[in-house]
Amino acid sequence: MTKKLKKRLRNIILGAIIFLCALVIQHSASDINVNILLGIFLIAYFIIGFEVVKKAGKNIVNGRVMDENFLMMIATVGAFIVGDYAEAVAVMLFYQIGEWFQSYAVNKSRKSISDLMDIRPDYANVLRDGKETQVDPDEVQIGEIIVVKAGEKIPLDGIVIKGNTTVDTMALTGESVPRDLIEGEEVISGCINLTGMIEVRVTKEFGQSTVARILDLVENAGSKKAEAENFISKFAKYYTPTIVVLALLLAFLPPILIDGDYFKWIYRALSFLVISCPCALVISIPLSFFGGIGGASREGILVKGSNYLELLSKAGIVVMDKTGTLTKGSFQVKEIHPAKEASVSEEKLLELAAYSESFSNHPISKSLKEAYFHGKETAFEFDKKRIGETKEIPGYGIEAHIDGNVIYVGNSKLMERQKVSYEQIEANGTVIYVAEGKQYLGYLVIGDEIKADSRQAVEKLYKAGIREIVMLTGDRQAAAQSVAKELGIKKVFSELLPGDKVEKVEGLLKEKSEKEALVFVGDGINDAPVLARADVGIAMGGLGQDAAIEAADIVIMTDEPSKIARAMEISRKTLTIVKENIVFAIGIKVIVLILAAVGIASMWLAIFADVGVAFMAILNAMRTLRAKSVKSA
Repeated sequence: MTKKLKKRLRNIILGAIIFLCALVIQHSASDINVNILLGIFLIAYFIIGFEVVKKAGKNIVNGRVMDENFLMMIATVGAFIVGDYAEAVAVMLFYQIGEWFQSYAVNKSRKSISDLMDIRPDYANVLRDGKETQVDPDEVQIGEIIVVKAGEKIPLDGIVIKGNTTVDTMALTGESVPRDLIEGEEVISGCINLTGMIEVRVTKEFGQSTVARILDLVENAGSKKAEAENFISKFAKYYTPTIVVLALLLAFLPPILIDGDYFKWIYRALSFLVISCPCALVISIPLSFFGGIGGASREGILVKGSNYLELLSKAGIVVMDKTGTLTKGSFQVKEIHPAKEASVSEEKLLELAAYSESFSNHPISKSLKEAYFHGKETAFEFDKKRIGETKEIPGYGIEAHIDGNVIYVGNSKLMERQKVSYEQIEANGTVIYVAEGKQYLGYLVIGDEIKADSRQAVEKLYKAGIREIVMLTGDRQAAAQSVAKELGIKKVFSELLPGDKVEKVEGLLKEKSEKEALVFVGDGINDAPVLARADVGIAMGGLGQDAAIEAADIVIMTDEPSKIARAMEISRKTLTIVKENIVFAIGIKVIVLILAAVGIASMWLAIFADVGVAFMAILNAMRTLRAKSVKSA
């Protein structure tokens, strides 16, 4: 519990004790002076409600009159004026008790999220001049070596150059199973080093590291409001002045037109004001979204704003990239076929392909290099003197100068683009063609493995009510159809360039209804334009491509496609709770407001209605922190 909450609780308890003493005196001492009694009640009132009166006064000075503090102040001051001292203090007491529980609930939800995301490292042990120095992570430069001991947080992204260990990635991915790290592997900041000591060569400054980017996503998630939140803001803007006008009319019109009993109608107007406070809506709706975002974060799903969480609940079409999203993206060279007329060996064909791809970190490039260096003593050490100018041709492949010759390595479109006479191959995998100038040298078949939960992910999406699942890929039609058939995806577009993917998504956006959203899921740099264009862009494997994460609206920190359906379940549960709160809060308010206007609801019932509705709405909102699976209707 925070100091502020403790202080408020002390004031409530002290004020309640003085209030009870005043009630005892009022009912037991018949000859007590009225002014003394009023003084005791006022002491209790100001101890309990000083903050409310102070906030109302500040808001009036700043021109922000119409809020719940103003309503509570005029209602309770009005009760003092008409002589209902006990009721005035009781209203403020119960209001403050309700506000305290509300603040406690909000603080608890925020703490659960801040604890979850407590991944910012406090320091880094950097090796400088042979000595280990403890510095702020911001001070470490790219290329420097840091030492991470067992039990410490990994402060920066890098590559392990010495030592082996096991790391806890739960705060980042939601996965409870530790991950083993060996020399040569990438390591990300925010994980906890569990066992051995490792040395890491830093590859990113702290501001661009995984932990910094995640913290930025979480901290700024509240800046993009959902339609439901915007509705509440607009609703409150017009609601409060309307209520004040209606209360004034209720206080003065009936006594003029009906019975002349000003005291009775002013009392009803004051009750009307107390009931009207919209705090249940104003607090519970943002808290529902905040809880939904926090619940998703706990499972390794980062949502950049409540508007995206709301849009995700309306998903009708899911478009998915193949490589790295539905498949592992961990390619292996399965076949090597030199062209008969080329007079090159399998080893030479693989060598030319690997050298051409030597500068690239693409999964296919890595598979070629791994195959070439397999069994060799010098791992991944190319003879750089043999490599001249190289350039990537997006959507086609690589053009490289090897041993003074121009080598082309890529797909069939690259061969056609260079006017190379080649043999079109149909194989169960990705076919990589190799040519030297205009001479066709042969092809390699590279296979990719479907992720363990990809089929389960597709089944869950269909069960969740997704109308259509579409797979997009730059791979050949045969390989794409093979994956789609195995996963149960009916609509496939293959052999696409990055621009083609955007065109396909544009077409699908035109076909969908206005009430549904289109979700695109991808993981690579080439997916960034499509992620940005979709209604909701989801980046898979948040430990991967920076460009995809930047463009995405939601980031899944693991490589599990099944988390897509889970994100939708959380979003739909959140929206269900939001709608429940809106209907419940407005419904109860309207009923009790009518009862107050006709004199059935007293001020006691008014405050119970206000505090009770707000508290129940907030308890309901907190359910989003532990959102369970929900099925689409």
